[in-house]
Amino acid sequence: MLFSSIPFLYYFFPAVILLYFIAPKRLKNTVLLITSLVFYGYGEPIYLLLMIASILLGYVYGLLIGRFKGSWKAKAFVALSCVTSLGFLAYFKYADFFISSFNAAFGLSIPLLKIALPIGISFYSFQILSYTIDVYRGTVPACKNFINFGAFVSFFPQLIAGPIVRYSDIIVELQERSVSAEKIYRGIRRFLAGLAKKILIANTMGELCSLFRESGEKSVLFYWMYAIAFTLQIYFDFSGYSDMAIGMGHMFGFNFPENFNFPYIAKSITEFWRRWHMTLSSWFRDYVYIPLGGNRVPKWRWLFNIVVVWALTGLWHGAAGNFILWGLLYAVLLIIEKVWLLDKLNKIPAFLSHLYVLLFVTLGFVLFNADSISGAVADLGGLFGFAGVPFSTAETLYYLRSYAILLVIAIIGSTPLPRKLLEKLRSLKKGKSVLRFAEPAAMIVLLLVCTAFLVDGSFNPFLYFRF
Repeated sequence: MLFSSIPFLYYFFPAVILLYFIAPKRLKNTVLLITSLVFYGYGEPIYLLLMIASILLGYVYGLLIGRFKGSWKAKAFVALSCVTSLGFLAYFKYADFFISSFNAAFGLSIPLLKIALPIGISFYSFQILSYTIDVYRGTVPACKNFINFGAFVSFFPQLIAGPIVRYSDIIVELQERSVSAEKIYRGIRRFLAGLAKKILIANTMGELCSLFRESGEKSVLFYWMYAIAFTLQIYFDFSGYSDMAIGMGHMFGFNFPENFNFPYIAKSITEFWRRWHMTLSSWFRDYVYIPLGGNRVPKWRWLFNIVVVWALTGLWHGAAGNFILWGLLYAVLLIIEKVWLLDKLNKIPAFLSHLYVLLFVTLGFVLFNADSISGAVADLGGLFGFAGVPFSTAETLYYLRSYAILLVIAIIGSTPLPRKLLEKLRSLKKGKSVLRFAEPAAMIVLLLVCTAFLVDGSFNPFLYFRF
């Protein structure tokens, strides 16, 4: 079930809100657990059993690790937890990739398993892993209440595509939380902002990307329009989902971690990854990079650690060679910055450093979105005139005129400018009076416009559902 769908907006979510607020305090987490399982089972009835098994195993491992804390048994159980979670992930997400790679390497023809990818498995597997590792480290106590633990793992707002919420982030709120009218209002506002990002901007940019793929008259300019459109689409799609998740969390009394902080204004690739998918970056930092030794090791080992982390980051996004290359691209860029370039970027004009970041991020997303390595090479070649196509065509100019205003709106929307203007308006006495009425009215209009698009539109899942 999609957040950006009529069934969710007008049936499922209102029903959950109603059940949640009429339920007594002691049953609220039970309501969240049951409705989250219904939410997941609606689209993935077969793999609901896999998620329930993952929850049960994570819960039991946590109790055993906590019980035998400080002994070799705790170490054995945390290792078993890692093997189980990563084993599920490897089988369902990477089995065919490993088989096809093995076939290619040795000239074999072992048949592929053709296993469907359970939606959200990358996210809830990482949540369970972080929980059992944190229990082993003593960062959090083992959760003894199965309902609370199940609600933490399966909570539907962030289940499918994050942000990756750790048990330590919401341990207090799982046991005691409050909801105020002001918090519900902020949640609705954040949710609707995310919905508009997805429906009005991300989906429109996706249309332009589809037109490019279907076109028989590609040009260099059209390749760049596609690259920019996809770079904007993936930002508004994923940050829109995160906004909706965080907004719904507010409505239930939870404070989820932020996942995006205007990454396209970064002045270095290092800064970009402090702003993009922040919960994933911090997860790999805390559970892979630092345990490997981080930067407190000999230089060769430090560089090796960076390569390992970013190869895994690429692989986490998808079981294909282009994702691994995408991760390694960032490993190379980050190494260059840390060893040589970072201090120089701080000295050059901000415009140039922004341009450097946007160029490599855009090229990276072209690689990311390719259907194969050869497809990525073709797309990247097209950007620089190596695809044997003209610089422009009549079709390209038609689509440029058609989408120019939307591209400009999306570009401005990916910067802090709209937020700063709103904050400036809020700081003015007259602005507060205007916003008191204008903001709720704008929210209603946004909901109606998005609803009209959904009624008239086609199925448009979030991009990160693939991962």
